[in-house]
Amino acid sequence: MPPKLRPRRHSLIRALPAALGLVLAALLVPHQLHAEGRISIIVNDPENPFWAAEGEVASTTAAELGYRAVVTAHEGNALIEGAKVDSAIAAGVDAIILDPADAEGSTASVARAGAAGVPVFVVNSGLARSGLAVAQLLSDNAQGAELGARRWLAEMGEHAAYIELLGAPGDPNAAIRSNAYTAVLGAAPGLSRVAAVAADWSRDQGYEQTRKLLAERPRVTGILAGNDEMALGAVAALKEAGRLDSVTVGGFDGTPEAVAAVLAGELAYTVLQPVARFADEAVRQADHYIRTGTPREHREIQLFDCQLIDREAAARMRAPFVLGE
Repeated sequence: MPPKLRPRRHSLIRALPAALGLVLAALLVPHQLHAEGRISIIVNDPENPFWAAEGEVASTTAAELGYRAVVTAHEGNALIEGAKVDSAIAAGVDAIILDPADAEGSTASVARAGAAGVPVFVVNSGLARSGLAVAQLLSDNAQGAELGARRWLAEMGEHAAYIELLGAPGDPNAAIRSNAYTAVLGAAPGLSRVAAVAADWSRDQGYEQTRKLLAERPRVTGILAGNDEMALGAVAALKEAGRLDSVTVGGFDGTPEAVAAVLAGELAYTVLQPVARFADEAVRQADHYIRTGTPREHREIQLFDCQLIDREAAARMRAPFVLGE
């Protein structure tokens, strides 16, 4: 073994500034990356409190991690969404958080971002194809809809005529929830779904469709809605018709106004989507990818359980879309 050589003191002193410089550089690199980093957050329609919360939570988490975040909306239009994605790519953002406008129509935009080296993290509504986004963080819509349908059935009994208000046809969540409702309610032979109409996640359309169908189907005693906005529109129509006490309405999303309606006895229940969790988590996974170049999770599609919000649970809500213990 060669003898160990004792470095000269002057050599150590001369090397010290360079070593300190390397240490400081290593400590400052993550901060600089975060300070200069930009994340684009593209939601559906911020007029809907669910999507508003999605954008707000994501942008807050991005800011906490040191990123500059810009929240924009496509309002369910795949062409507008494509323009928003292209603008984000041109601006040189480090990542995109996207709530897709359409399961199939959004794949082209996500593919363009990937080809340009911009990672996309999908939230809330899934894509028709896997392998395009780094991750898809979604509510377990089937699990949540089954929870709601079972509670609705317990309220209704097994002999009733009901209306179903469906979400936007291009959104896979609409079909997933409706299929889960059918899987539960189809086993009750005394139930009859007398109408199923699209109200496109809209309170106004929920109101209009309910008002029209109540006139056509006066014996209806239940309304099952694919989201809270449509359910609240149905409640408004029922109040106007003086029939709120005789028709059971169920919602889905867990918006603050729906929770208040549950407490007031106007909605039988809502189903809480964990938007505060998956919006936060999507940004944290994007941060990991930006810093390391690798996904934090091995699974692209990650499902988050929903929670039933009846009157007892509604009293335990400690913040919008956050249920206390």
